[in-house]
Amino acid sequence: MFGTIFNVTMIIVGSIIGSIFKKGIKDEYHDILMQSMGLVAMALGINAIVQHLPSSKYPVLFIVSLAIGGLVGQKLNLERRFNALVNKYSKGNLAEGLSTAILLFCIGSLSILGPVEAALKGDYTYLLANGMLDGITSIVLASTFGIGIAIAAIVLFAWQGSIYLIASLMENSLSNDLLNEVTIVGGILILASGLSILGIKKCKTLNLLPSLLIPPIVFFIIHLLHL
Repeated sequence: MFGTIFNVTMIIVGSIIGSIFKKGIKDEYHDILMQSMGLVAMALGINAIVQHLPSSKYPVLFIVSLAIGGLVGQKLNLERRFNALVNKYSKGNLAEGLSTAILLFCIGSLSILGPVEAALKGDYTYLLANGMLDGITSIVLASTFGIGIAIAAIVLFAWQGSIYLIASLMENSLSNDLLNEVTIVGGILILASGLSILGIKKCKTLNLLPSLLIPPIVFFIIHLLHL
């Protein structure tokens, strides 16, 4: 878990540094940072989709995942619940920034493969690299949305900790194909988050989060059928 702890620490430190910058930042710089983060989110989302979609062995799975996951998320109204909770303790647009931060930190090749490599091979290279990247990203996010971005570190710890535990228990049963499908869905969610930040289209990204659970469920069913 050393790599995950390092990753979490970098996000917290970056959020503190970014929040210090925020206090003296002018509105015009705040606006350009918002645009920058929106473009970055879109670029990372598109990159994840383009990089992993050609390798998909189930090219319609991401469509089914988003459809079913979106319906479940809408039924639970995760977006409204999340926004209400965050806005209860903060002002401004922290909820939007925090949801973007969670997606950027948690959904990516390094963040998903890192705990797997650490659990199976004791290799922390991915997690250490991811920690450095997340530290820089958290500085920019916190300078735009505030210190509340540090909350994403808690979610990251739970996310990577869960992957680490599952990988340790399942060992070789954890399929690269499954990780590929999850990354595709995650890339689409990050892209949607970028669209929202830029004001191009307000997407209920959090209501789509259950989509990430559909590929593991499908792969588990496939595994049972082949027993």
